[in-house]
Amino acid sequence: MLTLLIGAVIGGAIVGGLGRLILPGRQDIGWFATIAAGIVASGVGTGIAYLLGFHERTWLVIVVQLVLAVLCVAAVTSMLGKKSRS
Repeated sequence: MLTLLIGAVIGGAIVGGLGRLILPGRQDIGWFATIAAGIVASGVGTGIAYLLGFHERTWLVIVVQLVLAVLCVAAVTSMLGKKSRS
């Protein structure tokens, strides 16, 4: 269980960080939000890829995860940006 948690955090950090690199512009979110977005994108992306039958093609799973990471980072940036302006 601990290795699953550590793997999710490390994978989330990598996927979230790549999502931030791919997304153009500046994202004013912290490392915790980046990792959380990456964990969500990684988990949901893996699930979607498996449902679509991409589990035999690892690169397609990674592409789905990265697309979702960009969307998650954009959503978190949008939510936190609106919150700080209020």
